[in-house]
Amino acid sequence: MKLSEVCEALSLTAVVGDTDKDFDGVYVGDLLSRVMSRVDAGNLWITIMPNTNVIAVASLTEAAAVLLAEGVTLLDDALDAARDNGITVLSSELPAYELCVRIAGLLS
Repeated sequence: MKLSEVCEALSLTAVVGDTDKDFDGVYVGDLLSRVMSRVDAGNLWITIMPNTNVIAVASLTEAAAVLLAEGVTLLDDALDAARDNGITVLSSELPAYELCVRIAGLLS
């Protein structure tokens, strides 16, 4: 599924990056050491962490995008890092659980 499709279906905001790419799985988590070992290349990663470490982990794992839940706003230095590293960041007011349920419905 394309990121743009999930953005449209769930009214997600594209903060930065390319939404015209595919994602092929979802991971939700905030413990960065755990995320590094669990996010597969091409996954959509849902988190509430808005800092530059998230961008570094997204780059390292080759995540398709980071989706910030619960209305979290990306910090300015993280926004710059996302732009510099070509990391797509999306945002939503919905809680992580609700995002997972709705995305699962779209993928089935």
